[in-house]
Amino acid sequence: MEKICQSCATPFEFAKPGTNADGTDNQDYCEHCYKNGKFIYPSATMEGVIETCIPFRVPHVYADAEAARKGMQEFFPKLKRWAKNKN
Repeated sequence: MEKICQSCATPFEFAKPGTNADGTDNQDYCEHCYKNGKFIYPSATMEGVIETCIPFRVPHVYADAEAARKGMQEFFPKLKRWAKNKN
């Protein structure tokens, strides 16, 4: 199974892992989302991250912006950062 960032869904094949506070690689979040044990944009919303990601997903993953937005709106709630039923 492909490992992806649990905030922006970028495959780790295309982005380095983010870093924990101790400088080690974070296994859940990429370098674009997480640094030194914290989210780079802590007040980011799921919708905002989706909008930021659209240009990077079209045309490689989705045919157009609307398809990308719809697909990510369905998928992102399953990611650890955006999951509704966090423990």
